[in-house]
Amino acid sequence: MKLMTALVNVALNLSINMDNTQRQYEAERNKIIGKRANDRLELLLQKRKELQENQDEIENMMNAIFKGVFVHRYRDAIAEIRAICIEEIGIWMKMYSDAFLNDSYLKYVGWTMHDKQGEVRLKCLTALQGLYYNKELNSKLELFTSRFKDRIVSMTLDKEYDVAVQAIKLLTLVLHSEEVLTAEDCENVYHLVYSAHRPVAVAAGEFLYKKLFSRRDPEDDGILKRRGRQSPNANLVKTLVFFFLESELHEHAAYLVDSMWDCATDLLKDWECMNSLLLEEPLNGEEPLTDRQESALIEIMLCTIRQAAECHPPVGRGTGKRVLTAKEKKTQLDDRTKITELFAVALPQLLAKYSVDAEKVTNLLQLPQYFDLEIYTTGRLEKHLDALLRQIRDIVEKHTDIDVLEACSKTYHALCNEEFTIFNRVDIARSQLIDELADKFNRLLEDFLQEGEEPDEDDAYQVLSTLKRITAFHNAHDLSRWDLFGCNYKLLKTGIENGDMPEQIVIHALQCTHYVILWQLAKITESSSTKEDLLRLKKQMRVFCQICQHYLTNVNTAVKEQAFTILCDVLMIFSHQIMTGGRDMLEPLVYTPDSSLQSELLSFILDHVFIDQDDDNNSADGQQDDEASKIEALHKRRNLLAAFCKLIVYTVVEMNTAADIFKQYMKLFNEMIQENGYNFDRSSPTFSGIKELARRFALTFGLDQLKTREAIAMLHKDGIEFAFKEPNPQGESHPPLNLAFLDILSEFSSKLLRQDKRTVYVYLEKFMTFQMSLRREDVWLPLMSYRNSLLAGGDDDTMSVISGISSRGSTVRNKKTKPATGKRKVPEESSSSDSMWLNREQTMHTPVMMQTPQLTSTIMREPKRLRPEESYMGVYPMQPEHHQAPLDYKYVDDRRGTSLMEDDEEPIVEDVMMSSEGRIEDLNEGMDFDTMDIDLPPSKNRRERTELKPDFFDPASIMDESLPFFPT
Repeated sequence: MKLMTALVNVALNLSINMDNTQRQYEAERNKIIGKRANDRLELLLQKRKELQENQDEIENMMNAIFKGVFVHRYRDAIAEIRAICIEEIGIWMKMYSDAFLNDSYLKYVGWTMHDKQGEVRLKCLTALQGLYYNKELNSKLELFTSRFKDRIVSMTLDKEYDVAVQAIKLLTLVLHSEEVLTAEDCENVYHLVYSAHRPVAVAAGEFLYKKLFSRRDPEDDGILKRRGRQSPNANLVKTLVFFFLESELHEHAAYLVDSMWDCATDLLKDWECMNSLLLEEPLNGEEPLTDRQESALIEIMLCTIRQAAECHPPVGRGTGKRVLTAKEKKTQLDDRTKITELFAVALPQLLAKYSVDAEKVTNLLQLPQYFDLEIYTTGRLEKHLDALLRQIRDIVEKHTDIDVLEACSKTYHALCNEEFTIFNRVDIARSQLIDELADKFNRLLEDFLQEGEEPDEDDAYQVLSTLKRITAFHNAHDLSRWDLFGCNYKLLKTGIENGDMPEQIVIHALQCTHYVILWQLAKITESSSTKEDLLRLKKQMRVFCQICQHYLTNVNTAVKEQAFTILCDVLMIFSHQIMTGGRDMLEPLVYTPDSSLQSELLSFILDHVFIDQDDDNNSADGQQDDEASKIEALHKRRNLLAAFCKLIVYTVVEMNTAADIFKQYMKLFNEMIQENGYNFDRSSPTFSGIKELARRFALTFGLDQLKTREAIAMLHKDGIEFAFKEPNPQGESHPPLNLAFLDILSEFSSKLLRQDKRTVYVYLEKFMTFQMSLRREDVWLPLMSYRNSLLAGGDDDTMSVISGISSRGSTVRNKKTKPATGKRKVPEESSSSDSMWLNREQTMHTPVMMQTPQLTSTIMREPKRLRPEESYMGVYPMQPEHHQAPLDYKYVDDRRGTSLMEDDEEPIVEDVMMSSEGRIEDLNEGMDFDTMDIDLPPSKNRRERTELKPDFFDPASIMDESLPFFPT
């Protein structure tokens, strides 16, 4: 291919020389007879003849290489060779477009875009990018674009991210051609701005920007210097808002901003324009923003400010914070200064305008987190700070929404920074607010808990709203000096005694008391504390745990879940781990739950986590039809299970509770059997999901195998018994009904000690028969893989490890094993094994297992010589004299040829899309065409030069070529 590229370069130079010679000849011949030099005409004719002969010779050489090498090798069995071919033909078309940039050569690139290997598809796209980048070549690419545009659009969903990125970049270049991409084509790219893979999202963001935002109206030329609402960016900001709302992904504004950050920085940083659109009245004839549009604009504005201040992509788009360059740090500081100077003045106005809208206020209150607070002093903006504090206080009094209150609490926390001079001013305002809330709560609580009187709904609402505000502030601020433990304890105790306390009051009282204990622990840990402080905290913590234990039996599910979550956190915090790091003085605070508490926690998990999702009733209307509610309920159950598993991992509760949780996997397995039958697909999503859960559960046992030894041993014992529990009704020649469960059980084999693996293996043999050990069918693979997992790393020589077994076929490598003997060496058990559930008496009754017989590979079929029309691509016969690579039989379909291997691999050309609905028709069939001769174009100044021929794009030619992906 490199030789061909060199020849193309020579041919290009010859063409240029011929054009120059022809031009000189025409100029000399057009002179009058008296001034015409006949000898020069003869020299030019001779030179042109020599150049023509050289060109003919080059053409013959290029035709020989193209026909003999490229036409065969562009579909070679080796992907690297196919990639080289496409890369080089792209160079030819770009270097010598007059000769090679036509449909006769472009078709090879179009066909290869369906290649099985991502690197080959990538070369196709990069080759096309070099062509589409030159706008002068667009006219020659029109027919190719119309034929292969749909394929390029579909490649934006390629399973190889690099290919998807280059496909989007190619479509961005195609945008130069008007009306080539339809609205549907563009929409397929638009939604990729929300992709989790940042390079794909950034490429889609550039496509979106060039399609919708890069073109300005001619009327905008006269207002380029205007700012705010009258700036040319105003309409573009509105367009961005409209696009965001039409996407209907209202929780992903940060991803949209990050996708467009590199290409639309000036637009996204025009905060003055965004602020003007929110505060200023619309101009004459301009439609005002709707409520939804204002909410979307505020959310986008917040995301742009966060991106500028933090300089890293949102969660899921990167590996974490990166080290900024000096230029990036300067840009970050300049942006923070610009943000502070603008919104220190504008934020109180925005809060005053939208104070009753919870969603807008929640987003606006996050802006001070990104301020440079020093500017309040250096810029003499203290009056605006006072206005901000007044607005926050009003919002706290108006709202009871948790998100709004927590946003207010975080804003106070951001402003209460002792490093800045504004600290005293903010601290006074915060203290005054908490004083009023605490006094009001104490006063309301006395009336609410009066004996003999039943509290009305108004009193309950007042108590709840005040408690919500205090809890939200206690989350981020130390309110220890207000002594909130006594009030909440009295409230919770009354709820236990009377049993009629509103659930929301109990939930927030539990949360607030939890914060009280955590803040006291933080103070004791960070500073020197007295013995009285430790004893008081210990007493409060024990009492609080008892209260939470009582509420585990509450009739309300939300109350029980809150009590369970808090109780798990408290037990985890006050476990023996609290003394790590040289904090031995905290030993009096260590709390170990008794057996009754552990039993109640386990019962809660079994009753509220491992349940049928249809029975889980968490939505407000008592229905679970909403898919989002089901997902939310699933996440809640996962969090509850994770909280309890942490207690198991850190040995806060007894390790044997893990066995009870593992039994639930047997329950899930049984449910899957009932739903899909015993002959289910082990590669199905349901089974894979259960196996993935088992893998994650195995990780929770940690690295200390001695601590978890007994629990893991019991887990394997119960799993083996479950797997062989149900014999197959069809006889012993068929596997037990639950045998596939051994696949799940094998996820826990790595947690066994070496000597325990031998013991478990012997226990497994107790359930096996001689016939089972000889089985090699796919249905017995769970047993073989589980046995291998027990033998891995062990010293047992009773059986050779079987490898190379896949679920796709029964191909097994030929292994040389020792001759089978009639006796089996029983592994010696260590003394530690005697304490387990398997003893020597059981071992002696184990059926005698013979050594695994020698395995023989599958009998290979004798290959028959394929006819030319049945060969790999159905294009050319085998020609060893041309050093053609032999056919890779694993790519040959059984319908057209005989495979040398039993595994039928997929052909080179396949559907490689992430979201395809069906397989692309095999390109190998019927591809019997004649290759063209390379015909270099004649001199440019010769009018008889032929135009581009449709060639294979002609419908009649298409029928002759039988190319399935060329539409007729």
